[in-house]
Amino acid sequence: MNQSVTFLRNQLLIGCLFVAQQINAQPTAATGSSDRVRLNQIGFYPNAAKVAIIVDEQGGSAQPFQVTTPDGKKVLFAGMLSEPRKNAISGKMARTADFSALRTTGTYVVNVPGLGHSYPFTIKPSVHHDVAVGALKGFYYQRASTELPENYAGQWHRPAGHPDNRVLIHPSAASASRPAGTVISSPWGWYDAGDYNKYIVNSGISMGTLLSLYEDFPDYCKTLTTNIPESKNKLPDLLDESLWNLRWMMTMQDPADGGVYHKLTNAKFDGMEMPDKVKPTERYVVQKSVTAALDFAAVMAQSARVFKAYNRELPGLADSCKAAAVNAWKWAKQNPNALYNQDAMNKEFEPDVVTGTYGDRDASDEWIWAAAELYLTTKDDTYYTAVNLFPDDKTPLPSWPQVRTLAYYSLARLSDQLTPRGKQDMPKLKSHITQLADQFRQDVDKQAFQTPMGKTASDYIWGSSAVAANQGIALIQAYRLTNDETYLNAALANMDYLLGRNAVGYSFVTGFGSKTTMHPHHRPSVADGIEAPVPGLLSGGTNANAARQDKCAGYTTTIADEVYLDNDCSYASNEIAINWNAPLVYLANALEALQSKVGGSTAKK
Repeated sequence: MNQSVTFLRNQLLIGCLFVAQQINAQPTAATGSSDRVRLNQIGFYPNAAKVAIIVDEQGGSAQPFQVTTPDGKKVLFAGMLSEPRKNAISGKMARTADFSALRTTGTYVVNVPGLGHSYPFTIKPSVHHDVAVGALKGFYYQRASTELPENYAGQWHRPAGHPDNRVLIHPSAASASRPAGTVISSPWGWYDAGDYNKYIVNSGISMGTLLSLYEDFPDYCKTLTTNIPESKNKLPDLLDESLWNLRWMMTMQDPADGGVYHKLTNAKFDGMEMPDKVKPTERYVVQKSVTAALDFAAVMAQSARVFKAYNRELPGLADSCKAAAVNAWKWAKQNPNALYNQDAMNKEFEPDVVTGTYGDRDASDEWIWAAAELYLTTKDDTYYTAVNLFPDDKTPLPSWPQVRTLAYYSLARLSDQLTPRGKQDMPKLKSHITQLADQFRQDVDKQAFQTPMGKTASDYIWGSSAVAANQGIALIQAYRLTNDETYLNAALANMDYLLGRNAVGYSFVTGFGSKTTMHPHHRPSVADGIEAPVPGLLSGGTNANAARQDKCAGYTTTIADEVYLDNDCSYASNEIAINWNAPLVYLANALEALQSKVGGSTAKK
């Protein structure tokens, strides 16, 4: 039969069924909120797919469901749950309540007679706007060296901590011009995670992700307002927030040789206290490393491009960033084996440093990222040819120790600016990105929760929430290359995952959702005396090995997609980190920027 005729016939049948459901369905009294009904607790775009997953251990017979007003008095949609699917990880059964045909704006619940109803959710345009803004505002709450006044930080206001205007050169970082004990000033920056230290490597991927959001959606980003002290200036808030960390990063480069210190840190972690209350202790910059230098070079090169448009507001900044990138690259070329090995460092130098390592045994991916960003900024082919851009057929999902694919994203987004040498590789570049996205998009409908996240138990690592967000970014990059809306819809499914459609039923974003992370491993959230955690922070999420890694009491299962504990002692499943928040910021804001396209392929089915 002709496909267009089949499509019209199916649409007519669906329309008739929906009208019949509206007329004949009678509200069924809900039995109360049920944690077995899992969905995006924030809501849905009117034209997008709308799915709830019912965790059904028994896998029973066919069953109806309804979408009603929160009081249960009005039925907006009625349908039947899908046949059960088996969760390949847990063995539990799941059914789908698909109400994509409901496009009326409002606040609703999904009700399954005899089981209960979901948490309330909203259908409306820009449904993820508050999450998108809140996730970016999360970086403001992580600012070091400054007070957070109440008119910007609300109930989470706090005095300044860690001024970092008197930081010592650790013996591991000593040089002729800066011997051990030399005092430098290195303020600004973001606290890295639940702790109060600042790390160049993790800042690298975090900054790269935020700046990529701006490069991909500049007009949209100019509309973002997060109520920070700089909101009334002429820079977009996204760039103002990035600038707070960029200025710190620039202080971490030794002006004498271009090398970059690996981190700024206490010798030991601070206690679970507010930043201004921690016991005063020396802060150090430690050993220069090749990974820090290359991540720094990549960020500085990208910043030079982004801030060039704001030369009037920030005279000279773009040029300074470009020079810093070039100098860091030169140092890395002279010190290619300077990998950060904290254990070896502690055997040679005192005091011992036992804070976050961010060590990496292989810098090949950092070379690729730095080379690509410098090439794009300078248009100098020698950077492009200095590395093997495609050392194998793999396209690794970005993470702090694996940044190769960030180079592919940048080259693809600026493909119209490539030199002839770079243009030769565009077909291969496009293939790498789309093949990565295809891995996530394929057979999503067969998964228990119908999300790209969780197709394999290996997704559930330390920081699995960032895995989901970075998968979403990969899918959006493929959409930008192909205009294939199935990539975009798959990215949206991972947003649903982060906001509640998952095996533990949590929204992993603090302050957003009905069942959301309340006790993150995050010093200000623990120590501020406020019941609600600092909002807009992404919990690390389900981690199959969390119980072994942090030995926090309370884990009740070893099932990979269910090992999560909303307890501040659970740093392996419930810490926050800037490199996890950054892809959340990208994913939520990209979906908002592209919302008119979301659901297009779904509507055509």
